[in-house]
Amino acid sequence: MTTDAGDPHETYVNPLTTRYASRVMLELFGDNRKFRTWRRLWLALARAEQELGLAITDEQIVELESHLDDIDYDAADRREREVRHDVMAHVHAYGLQCPKAAAIIHLGATSAYVVDNTDLIILREALETIKLRLVAVIVALLDLAEAHISTPCLSYTHFQPAQPTTFGRRVCLWIQDLLLDLEDCEWRRRNLRFLGCKGATGTQASFLTLFGGDHAKVRELDRRVAASMGFDRTFSVTGQTPPRKVDAQAMQLLSGVGQSVHKFANDIRLLMGLGHVDEPVTAGQIGSSAMAYKRNPMRSERMTSLARVAMALASVAEQTAAEQWFERTLDDSAGKRIALPEAFLAIDAALLLQANVAKGLVVYPAALLRDLRRELPAMATEEILMLAVKSGGDRQQLHELIRGHSREAMQRVRAEGVDSDLLDRIETDPDFASVRDDLGFMLDPARFLGRSKEQVREFLDGEVAEALVRSGHSVQTSDEAGADVRV
Repeated sequence: MTTDAGDPHETYVNPLTTRYASRVMLELFGDNRKFRTWRRLWLALARAEQELGLAITDEQIVELESHLDDIDYDAADRREREVRHDVMAHVHAYGLQCPKAAAIIHLGATSAYVVDNTDLIILREALETIKLRLVAVIVALLDLAEAHISTPCLSYTHFQPAQPTTFGRRVCLWIQDLLLDLEDCEWRRRNLRFLGCKGATGTQASFLTLFGGDHAKVRELDRRVAASMGFDRTFSVTGQTPPRKVDAQAMQLLSGVGQSVHKFANDIRLLMGLGHVDEPVTAGQIGSSAMAYKRNPMRSERMTSLARVAMALASVAEQTAAEQWFERTLDDSAGKRIALPEAFLAIDAALLLQANVAKGLVVYPAALLRDLRRELPAMATEEILMLAVKSGGDRQQLHELIRGHSREAMQRVRAEGVDSDLLDRIETDPDFASVRDDLGFMLDPARFLGRSKEQVREFLDGEVAEALVRSGHSVQTSDEAGADVRV
């Protein structure tokens, strides 16, 4: 049942619909898509019942076909106010437009036939949209990784400088998360099953009565209706509805995507704070109402916020699946109407933003190299130690000397704000005389990159390329909502 909202500026409006999500996803969860699918399901049921011998005429079928899309919402709304039942209200509205077929609309079915089968159809399309969004982000990040496959930078553990790597390799960490999400999304869409024609508690008793006890025809009805909607599998046993774990699993997927987006966005926020990257920015974009010089990571902050919403909403579906009683209860309905669409809309918006940021990210190699060079003296000490030991030094004694020099050099950096003089200290230490001539080469970042570049090349040419081929990779990577970024 709908309510009269009046002036939209006087009542709450969901920002997912007005600010964030794409038109594609909004239309997918809109009333037209839902109720027009209901009518297609009623038509599919009537046609299959006729083909299997029930007394349904061609004239009735034609009448149902002629009113699939011209829904009289006012008639449905008036009826729902009377009967307090949305499905029966739409059966009534459809019957008013199809008077010859009115008597056979919804024949043998229960509300779940249209409600849950429609939800599964929409879920399948929504998963396909999320798949396309994931591919678009992966492609954008692939290009970023290619562009910076050899750009040296610091890696961090615990947000403390660790070892040199390349910026392209860091990008591959983001891609790796998304590949797992893409694989999960493809699997869930591919293995999605239809409810079919199961009746009030899943026993198909009403359909068995209609077909005079012919079990084969009931099974065939289930198969034909599913096939007409593009499904090759139905659940063998259900209650009135499909298992609510289907919704929970879909929401777990969205939560997983949210985790990947959130991690990427947090990394960008940290990198912007370090001065290593900038988000794309429009000419007139304002970072702060007070501090005119600021360029805040608004897109990434928005991504983390949207991802957080989707991750939190997953618990609604999980609790619903856990708390269903026997063949069904109706405590699923209100929560599902809110949580499932909003989680899809939030992740849709977040992925559009991620593609936007990935494609427009400004990377500053000089800043990356500056901070790497600041830390290189300390990172070079392991190789210095190994060379000195090879020249005959005592490993334990030299390790203790390096530890002392490192501590003193770091104390000066922190207390006096000067550059590290660690290599100077080692160079003047007579115990390291055997490696003195090699110290100048120790500050070349390429010495410490390990297999960073090679790993990127192997990853992009291997796993990433295979995933894109598997996905079809014919996606239009339009920014849609992602380009029109508001806080």
